[in-house]
Amino acid sequence: MALGMIFGSDGLFKISFDNYFMTEQLCTIALIFIMFYGGFGTKWETARPIAVKAVLLSTVGVVITALLTCFFCQQILHLPFSESFLVGAVLSSTDAASVFSILRSKNLNLKHSTAPLLEIESGSNDPMAYMLTMIALAMISEANNTSIPVMMLSQIGFGIAIGIASAFFGIWALRKSDLITEGMDTVFVIALVLFSYALPTFIGGNGYLSVYLTGIILGNSAINNKITLVHFFDGITGLAQILIFFLLGLLSFPHLLPKVFLPALLTALFLTLIARPAAVFLILVPFRSSLHQCLLVSWSGLRGAASIVFAIMVIAGGNNLEHDLFHMVFFISLLSVAIQGSLLPLAARKLHMVDDSSDIRKTFNDYQDDSDLTLMRMFIPKGHNWENRKVEEVNFPTGSLALMIKRGQETLIPRGNTKIQAKDTLILSVPAYHSKNDGKLKEILIDPAHNWCDCSIADLNLPENLLIALIKRGDENIIPQGSTIIQANDHVVIYK
Repeated sequence: MALGMIFGSDGLFKISFDNYFMTEQLCTIALIFIMFYGGFGTKWETARPIAVKAVLLSTVGVVITALLTCFFCQQILHLPFSESFLVGAVLSSTDAASVFSILRSKNLNLKHSTAPLLEIESGSNDPMAYMLTMIALAMISEANNTSIPVMMLSQIGFGIAIGIASAFFGIWALRKSDLITEGMDTVFVIALVLFSYALPTFIGGNGYLSVYLTGIILGNSAINNKITLVHFFDGITGLAQILIFFLLGLLSFPHLLPKVFLPALLTALFLTLIARPAAVFLILVPFRSSLHQCLLVSWSGLRGAASIVFAIMVIAGGNNLEHDLFHMVFFISLLSVAIQGSLLPLAARKLHMVDDSSDIRKTFNDYQDDSDLTLMRMFIPKGHNWENRKVEEVNFPTGSLALMIKRGQETLIPRGNTKIQAKDTLILSVPAYHSKNDGKLKEILIDPAHNWCDCSIADLNLPENLLIALIKRGDENIIPQGSTIIQANDHVVIYK
């Protein structure tokens, strides 16, 4: 943002740039990918316990923040009601990218599942803020108020329906079809993201809601190359943030900031100290959240890129306002990111909310444990060449270790002289497989209509270069043999 200001009209390089329409188009595209990654990188398993609180914060909390800010702007700053509501709507969402950039860079995990709470809330509240902004614009343009409920239903209905449909189409294309060739999955997902925004927006739906839902469903499904996709879109999101903040700095005129200094400062203080805490406490206290958690969540409500993009959207639409909305929102976001963002790690430690025993990366879909070991369960049938042999006499795979033997209802910790018996189940730790481009592992879900369903492996007449390496059936991993019957809903891992 500072670099953009240096290059801008009032900066050292004096680049004259005041094209709000172009900035809106570029920033909207960037915000689409930020919204998608907010969902795609969310690990639902971690977020599920706090999902209700997070969704309430991202919907009801946004409305409360907008209404309180509207009241402040009307009563204290003496803005017209329509413009007051517009300011409240534009500033009602928090900036997910800024919050998690800080948490990840400082490796701060937070107690009481606060990190996933902030992740879901800040990642999903932009659609509600966008809808409130559209309502405010309808009020300013003096549109028939009866159209507002219809617009709200369209925004929510089309946004949810198309977001879910896009996600399931993406899952089908990436997992079950041959549409996506090797290395083209990132290109396909980019196209899917743009489609999931464009279609609902074209028919009056909420494109940001659609994109977020597409991201969270796709990111929590078993698709190929997920880790690669997460890292790719992490880079894209970083680039999108740089683009947005640079353009916003380039578009600004620093000589106009002193004119909005006092109202912007007062609004920022009200948002930070009253509106945001009021919304957080009203929602979290009934869930018996601790005082320290409520205070930290209140402080984590950073204003950022989305708020400024929505302000640009208003100005690019040709709406005549009495006050300089862009520079007011720009200044508030600058204060929020610079002061709140800088003090967030300190606030977390002062409130004793930092969990040093865990890793913030576990909150995200790209987290992988440091260990390269995996566990394998191996059943010993009668006649197996390990039967009646001691553990120390068995040639286990290189790097593997026998951790446990299950024998009937008994669980044994094996020693070198422990004898393996028929019908034992051995739990082995084995090194993880790392491909060196000499082959490819692929997982296939067997549905009832699949031509492998209810067939034994020996009857499949597989090509010589294809091997069924593993069958996952519920919680069981089966080492396949020729007589093994493949059943519906099995996950078959093939090596080719």
